[in-house]
Amino acid sequence: MSVLKNSRIYAILVAVGLVMTGPAHADDVTRIGVAAPLTGNNAAYGKDIENAVKLAVAEANASNIIVAGKPLKLAVEAGDDQADPRTGVQVAQQLADKGVSVVIGHFNSGTTIPASKIYTNAHVPMITPAATNPTITEQGSQYVFSIIATDAQNAGAAGRYAVDVTKAKRIAIIDDRTAFGQGEADEFVKAVTAAHGNIVDRQYTNDKAVDFSAQLTHIKGQNADLVFFAGLNPQAGMVKKKMKQLGMRAQFVGGGGVVEPTFLEVAGSDAQGAMAWEYGTPIAALARGKEFEAKYQRKFGTPMLSYAPFAYDATWAAVKAMQAANSTKPADFLPKLREQVYAGITGDIQFTASGALTHPSTTLYEVVDGKWTSVKTIK
Repeated sequence: MSVLKNSRIYAILVAVGLVMTGPAHADDVTRIGVAAPLTGNNAAYGKDIENAVKLAVAEANASNIIVAGKPLKLAVEAGDDQADPRTGVQVAQQLADKGVSVVIGHFNSGTTIPASKIYTNAHVPMITPAATNPTITEQGSQYVFSIIATDAQNAGAAGRYAVDVTKAKRIAIIDDRTAFGQGEADEFVKAVTAAHGNIVDRQYTNDKAVDFSAQLTHIKGQNADLVFFAGLNPQAGMVKKKMKQLGMRAQFVGGGGVVEPTFLEVAGSDAQGAMAWEYGTPIAALARGKEFEAKYQRKFGTPMLSYAPFAYDATWAAVKAMQAANSTKPADFLPKLREQVYAGITGDIQFTASGALTHPSTTLYEVVDGKWTSVKTIK
């Protein structure tokens, strides 16, 4: 047998050996999927979620948690859904095919709803730390969970407050027609109507628009004294700024996803007095909130955004369920995930029969002296 032939046989044997040992190594690692927009306009939120999951995974790996007689080894498998429903479905299928045990995601309601069907069919639990359309946990899937308040709770609080507290007489609405924005606007309308408020106008835009002159000019013509914007913070800042340029004196109120530094940067001095309802309790008011905020800043060198604590809690909820079930297989730890009560950063993590958060909270903020300041929290 020639040396060359020997070399070929050796190469084949090595390759076979690598193939054979690959899955054995992979079996020692439990993969936590992360699905979020890691590029595009929502990338800052997506990275915020991914970083929080990485932080929780690093802590879990250092905790020497024993599952099925062996130390639990976790790895993060991230997918960029680009805040696009079609891409979100593709990412969901890819994560399922890679054998992740659980998925933390998605960020947008519009990607979460279709992606959740993929996870359900694959029997993979999904815990969203940010998507808030009530439909997400109303689909009857035992694999879908939410760790944050819904639009019905957050925008509902905003609608009641607009009528009962601000005493607005002529209310107008703009929404970005995404599943998130439209869902928020619809729930706001329901709450205003139930409180016998008066809606004089509802305008529409899209999540990529940068000019809101037409919508606001029409609203101004209706003499609105309160404008509710259902969309994310950069556009909210543009709306508030344009209201000032048009000489509108109406109160600006944003839904969730507005209370971020970007809003202040875009709106500038015109941000003063803006109000917004945000999901959850202010981080400073949480028992371990400031500690978590500082820890995140140290590890990643950047301030956390709104959804990092929720993503961190979602990851630990899954890990604790695995620990309680003594298994990393979804079929085994799913019942533990559903029945557990976990004291997280954002509060007590407990799920209803539908997978929604049992004890959600929502907070009203106002811009005072160029900073978002919490006014009240409703649980």
